[in-house]
Amino acid sequence: MTMVTATAAAADTVDGDPREGLSAGLHDAGQAASNIALLSAQQKTSPFTTNSDLAFTGDYAIAGNYYGFQIYDVSDPAAPALTGTFVCPGGQGDVSVFGDLLFMSVESAPGRLDCGTTSVSATDPQNFRGVRVFDISDITSPVQVAAVQTCRGSHTHTVVEDPDDAENVYVYVSGTAGVRTTTTALEGCVNPTNANTEASHLDANGNPIDTARFQVEVIKVPLADPAAAAVVNEARLFAAESGSPSGLWPGGSHGEGFQSTSATDACHDITAYPEIGLAAGACEGNGILIDISDPVNPVRIDAVTDPRFAYWHSATFNNDGTKVVFTDEWGGGSGARCRSTDPLNWGANAIFDIVDGKLEFASYYKMPAVQTAQENCVAHNGSLIPVPGRDIMVQAWYQGGLSIFDFTDSANPVEIAYFDRGPMSATSLVTGGYWSTYWYNGNVYGNEIGRGFDSLALQPSEHLSENEIAAAGEYVLDAFNAQAQPKYGHAPSFAVVKSYIDQAERDGSLSGKALTQVRKHVAEAEVLVADGSSAKAIQAQLDNAARKSGLPGSDVVAALNALAAAQS
Repeated sequence: MTMVTATAAAADTVDGDPREGLSAGLHDAGQAASNIALLSAQQKTSPFTTNSDLAFTGDYAIAGNYYGFQIYDVSDPAAPALTGTFVCPGGQGDVSVFGDLLFMSVESAPGRLDCGTTSVSATDPQNFRGVRVFDISDITSPVQVAAVQTCRGSHTHTVVEDPDDAENVYVYVSGTAGVRTTTTALEGCVNPTNANTEASHLDANGNPIDTARFQVEVIKVPLADPAAAAVVNEARLFAAESGSPSGLWPGGSHGEGFQSTSATDACHDITAYPEIGLAAGACEGNGILIDISDPVNPVRIDAVTDPRFAYWHSATFNNDGTKVVFTDEWGGGSGARCRSTDPLNWGANAIFDIVDGKLEFASYYKMPAVQTAQENCVAHNGSLIPVPGRDIMVQAWYQGGLSIFDFTDSANPVEIAYFDRGPMSATSLVTGGYWSTYWYNGNVYGNEIGRGFDSLALQPSEHLSENEIAAAGEYVLDAFNAQAQPKYGHAPSFAVVKSYIDQAERDGSLSGKALTQVRKHVAEAEVLVADGSSAKAIQAQLDNAARKSGLPGSDVVAALNALAAAQS
């Protein structure tokens, strides 16, 4: 277990930032934006309460809520349409999709098997905590087909594909609530002690004691019979060499001037990246790297802690799988943690490089604008934006709005766009802001806790060109869960080629006459394609562009060669 002690590498707060001093209001708060535009703001409808996480399938965004979920048709991102609602309370209601299945986390009252809205006792047959499974083959009429009970319920969950198993999908359950020791819904829910040390979970003979804490349940879902979904493993990802299930951070202060960090007895969020065989767990007191080459039996391969982190909350890989962005939810999401007195390396992101299977700290990143004491603000959920050749992430910061940052240089992350509203109230802290902001098929979508569902569009700037935005939009998914990370790749296109040319101009490797000639030949090739000219003529222009760039072995030349080959 590695302790991070490096100093901050976050951007300084910008004097006179337009996000500072915005007027308060529910639906009439002041707004500030840079390099991104709000397209639509759909107000939350009754009886839905606190909006939470998002999942996407086809033309639909599924917006989780503490009272169930809402379904938006986003085929026109400028005018999303609410096309379905499903009342089913039971906690924050995180949602994920896989094919015709929708999964939903349930952790608290009034979680019931029948989705009722009245709480029942732990011994009532209707009492439910765990993961619901719905058939959404008719997305406007979800049908619950399974409800898998777990001892600590499900605060969040992660859908995990096995590239070698087309018949099943797996769900990793992150339960952070207390153990349901009085439930009659399932056996084995025991909690002998609330202590968190390694020794406290060994008996007098040095053998591990049984506990329903310190585990991640693995649910196997047969795609041909999802009603048979069941827990098939209780993975001990925090175990010590002694066998004690409690082998990582026991909780407590890191010393004067540092944070007091939560104990690691569960993961808050796990992000799986099946195509590289890894997952990253944000596990309360630790960040962990996990081998998921066998999804039923995940294995921890590294763990880090950080004296400036209070609560390891979520994780995002870069596309190459060489970096992980971990978030710190200091204050639990309900506190004002972006004030002028709050350090830029607390309640922030920690960016790690993955080197030989180990996590190596690179820098911190925090949304740089000062927010008021009336705004809950801390690092929260986000996803990659698939710009070729760059590591760019859009991220929610509750009432700090959304921030888009480039971490291609992991030691020097830079904000390149933002959108923010003023506080919900001018006089008191009313919890609100973005729970999640994710990129999906060409646009950014945000679930705003107190206000509703937003859609936004990137705008060209000195940080991000029109070509780069267009290339990102060419990468289209059938479905997306932020915690089930896909590896994106771009088909050869003029947008991709011009993205790499723009990047080469930005970094100074392509300029002057060479830049002019490269752009000229690419433009002529694009005209030839539009005119239906021969592949040979198009390839000649692209070959000339590659040659005159003077950049052999570069991304520019590789993109030009790929596009030329695609003309055959």
